[in-house]
Amino acid sequence: MPRYWFRQKTFGYGATPNTWQGWLLTIASALLTIGIIVAAEFMRDDATRLMLIAVGLPLVLIPTVLITHAKTEGGWRWRAGNND
Repeated sequence: MPRYWFRQKTFGYGATPNTWQGWLLTIASALLTIGIIVAAEFMRDDATRLMLIAVGLPLVLIPTVLITHAKTEGGWRWRAGNND
């Protein structure tokens, strides 16, 4: 049985980190996202800046969401806080 990195949120949609691997993925994704945005600020050409953001952010965020979804016990669905 695989060990899940994330657990279902009590309220809302999605997951929250449950293990050190989940926290590592979350922090690494946040740092990479911030790094892309900061790097874009140093680009002189607006087209290069836009290209960096348009290509870089999906390359970080899409795998993060897919891994998080795969490593969440019970999947994702809307929860209102009751025990359903």
